[in-house]
Amino acid sequence: MARQRRTVEVFNLAFLDCICCGFGGIVLLLCMVKIYQPRAEQVAGPSSEVAIEAPAVDLERIRSQTQAVELELERVRGQLAETTSRNAVLRGDLSKLSGQFAASSNRSSIASKLEGDMARALQKLTDEMKRLYGDELVVVQNAEGVGGIPVDSEYVIFVIDTSGSMQRFAWDLARQKLAEALDVYPQVKGLQIMNDMGSYMFSSYAGKWIPDTPERRKVILERMRSWAPFSNSSPVEGIRAAVRTFYAPDRKISVYVFGDDFSGGSLERVVTAVDAINRADATNGARVRIHAVGFPVQFKVAAGNAQNGLRFAHLMRTLCERNGGTFIGLPYASTTDALPIQLPF
Repeated sequence: MARQRRTVEVFNLAFLDCICCGFGGIVLLLCMVKIYQPRAEQVAGPSSEVAIEAPAVDLERIRSQTQAVELELERVRGQLAETTSRNAVLRGDLSKLSGQFAASSNRSSIASKLEGDMARALQKLTDEMKRLYGDELVVVQNAEGVGGIPVDSEYVIFVIDTSGSMQRFAWDLARQKLAEALDVYPQVKGLQIMNDMGSYMFSSYAGKWIPDTPERRKVILERMRSWAPFSNSSPVEGIRAAVRTFYAPDRKISVYVFGDDFSGGSLERVVTAVDAINRADATNGARVRIHAVGFPVQFKVAAGNAQNGLRFAHLMRTLCERNGGTFIGLPYASTTDALPIQLPF
């Protein structure tokens, strides 16, 4: 027997339940998504913007730093160019100074040669000077034929006539010639000043050398103004005191005699006495050099005294010639206060 088929209801209760449950699930999912999505956007949104803006800020900062570095580099380049230019100028100055130094060294060498020539020139009188001075200048050459005064001594002694005639008529000139003679020797090991009797200008330095300093030279010239010990117008005593007191084999000594007349006895006796105390050495000649400067006072003050002036000149010519020195006779002048010719030293 045939079975009767059951009628199937498509939209039954179970089907509807399934449909409703599925729809409810979808609605539930949608609700869940709606609830959490804004919160996620709220959290993620700013971080994304910061992440996007941060590189832009870094890029702007890097650009700013790059500009600063470029400006600094430009400044350094300017300084380098300025330094290079300054170095070029300095090199030029250095080259110029080197040339000047070389020229100065050459001039110094020439100056040294000239100085030596001048020093040698001090040892002699030129033909022109002899022509200008004429017969009024009496000069005796030493053994080597040099007309001037040698300036090779390390110690210098001045024996000065302090007689009345010198004091009255030639004292200022004597002081001037003393200063000129000192100028010939810029620096010596010792000085001494005594009169023709052997009396010392400074008793505190009797028998000792006076230290050579600029201050002491000034004191000597100032003391000369009023220095007036007794004199017998004979240089023998002063020369004897100078040689006996100060001679030593290791000393180069020059004695300068300033005077205007000789009123003593025999000239030959004086020469013999000086030879005895300043006798020649086998190798070095006389112990000390003896130079003399004659002041023509006696030719001006009284005609009767001219003979004493001539005797002094003759005596000192002989002594200087025999003792390695030079005699210089100052020229006669028409007035008692004008003796214009300078000593050649």
